[in-house]
Amino acid sequence: MNIHEYQAKELLAKYGIGIPAGHSALSVEEAVNGAKQLPGPLYVVKAQIHAGGRGKGKFKELGSDAGGGVRLAKSIEEVEASAKEMLGNTLVTVQTGEAGKQVNRLYVTDGVDIASEYYLSMLVDRGSGRVSMIVSTEGGMDIEAVAHDTPEKITTIAIDPATGFMPHHGRAVAFALKLTGDTNKQAQKLAKQLYTAFMSLDCAMLEINPLVETKDGDLLVLDTKMSFDSNALYRHPDVEAMRDETEEDPMEVEASKYDLAYIKLDGNIGCMVNGAGLAMATMDIIKLNGAFPANFLDVGGGASTEKVTAAFKIILSDPAVKGILVNIFGGIMRCDTIAEGIVAAAKEVDLSVPLVVRLEGTNVQKGKDILDNSGLPIVSADDLGDAAKKIVAEVKQAA
Repeated sequence: MNIHEYQAKELLAKYGIGIPAGHSALSVEEAVNGAKQLPGPLYVVKAQIHAGGRGKGKFKELGSDAGGGVRLAKSIEEVEASAKEMLGNTLVTVQTGEAGKQVNRLYVTDGVDIASEYYLSMLVDRGSGRVSMIVSTEGGMDIEAVAHDTPEKITTIAIDPATGFMPHHGRAVAFALKLTGDTNKQAQKLAKQLYTAFMSLDCAMLEINPLVETKDGDLLVLDTKMSFDSNALYRHPDVEAMRDETEEDPMEVEASKYDLAYIKLDGNIGCMVNGAGLAMATMDIIKLNGAFPANFLDVGGGASTEKVTAAFKIILSDPAVKGILVNIFGGIMRCDTIAEGIVAAAKEVDLSVPLVVRLEGTNVQKGKDILDNSGLPIVSADDLGDAAKKIVAEVKQAA
């Protein structure tokens, strides 16, 4: 789960981490009132969307010479003007794609006199089973470009969760950022605070870009992103309450209500599979046969009738879907039970596109018999390769 910048800063502030003063705003009036509560005379007006590259982004409704999603304002009047242009309009960045995202909320913060900019992030390294802290002196820039062009400017510090954060980790961070004196000590303290926040909140990723040193020698978090392990949100109702469903795909939101793992893709063949690995293989073999999957959808090990029905409805709510491939391995769940669920779901949703089903596992023949005798235009497949060929052929024929 992702949250907005202003929410991430609120969380970090609870761990004693320095952030500039700021106020979120849902209207022009709130933006102006928020700015009036700040010292000024320099303000920053930021669009709050779940995407990076806001500063370099462009608004669809505005001219090419208009500002992006992060703007400096030297007066309350400029804050108001920026808020009027940004709220309700669509911001397109490198991460939103051409569709962009509508800006419904702003974050007005106090301006900062910047002496230096740095990059610092934390993530779970599944390869090593450790938390990695990634730092660079090249803050405020596209970190992917830095990694490609000047990888020597990026330092990765691995932290073993068995021992936790140690003083030498803090020193390594300060050294990598080439900080000295009091700022060096601040960096060591900050690194420990960030690790504590990361672990305590069950974060999946925490990125600060830029982390800035002010002209007064203080380290402040100027911009940050945070995402969380969705499986751990039950431990953090305060974080879960920060979820902004307007920033998510409506179909993905609906899928989460039924504990379905769903991600929309750009193809036209809907996929319903149990098991992430099998789902990936299913998508690959569809592409191998010259078509493209419309989604990733894992119904999990307990493919109940309710889940199957919900999955069908979600898949069919995508107008791009011209056919559905169901690929189920009946291990814990028997194939005949799954087949009954598929038939019930197909009848309930009034299936209007080709449906190919491949079943394997316990009671597989009983499952196939149920599908064959359902009276529905369901095509059975013997194996995954056969299933992919049949659904691609059915979709082409229907077209």
